[in-house]
Amino acid sequence: MNQIKVLAPMAGITDGTFCKNMLKHGFDMVTLGGYNADPHTESAGREILSRGRLEFDINEEELVEHIDRQTSLIKDQGFWNGLISVNLRSVTPEPIITISKLKNVDVVEINAHCRQPEITKLGCGQELLKKTIFLENFTKEVVQKAKSQVSVKIRTNVSDVDDIEISKTIEKANADYLHVDAMNPGFDTADYDLIKNIRGETNLFIIGNNSIKDIESARKMLSSGADGISIARAAINGTLPFDLSKI
Repeated sequence: MNQIKVLAPMAGITDGTFCKNMLKHGFDMVTLGGYNADPHTESAGREILSRGRLEFDINEEELVEHIDRQTSLIKDQGFWNGLISVNLRSVTPEPIITISKLKNVDVVEINAHCRQPEITKLGCGQELLKKTIFLENFTKEVVQKAKSQVSVKIRTNVSDVDDIEISKTIEKANADYLHVDAMNPGFDTADYDLIKNIRGETNLFIIGNNSIKDIESARKMLSSGADGISIARAAINGTLPFDLSKI
């Protein structure tokens, strides 16, 4: 697979209209979400919604129809033949497997990344990183039963988590992509050394994320060993401050 450029989900933006309007910038994959996919995470989402995080305002029972509608908005663009990914939070694999069966969903992404306390107290989001065997079995079940490709998004440098062990676990589960938010606490750049270490220890397809805001940071992520990059905050205003074709 060649280098891939991904429009990643970001705080407050989850919809197909935003993604559709960004296609002209040259993204190979766009990601909807993250969504709460079961009653437990949906209940947590209502708590988060009370704090003003409007992207959590989707009921679990409406989710399949919502995602089907949003993906259709994107795929109806005749000029674009890229991939649609959907980032999902769930206590069990089943809701993620259900979403994988939708016609326009090319990739389901297991969210092992969210750090909202209402989510982590359920054992979801980045809390999955502290349950290695559970995460391996969870990912294996999605990989075995999904009708789409499978990605796992992780956050790095989380306390009491071995990022290399987690990466190897996800590789062992046969995920198609490892989406790495290379968070580097105390710095305004990604943890490029960690990307290099993951590259050296696995054969995973790595999508590097965090602080990609210009050509230089994008190139550095790729030269550190990522097979692709994902961009979120740099695109939050509906445009990009740099040309993806020049990376």
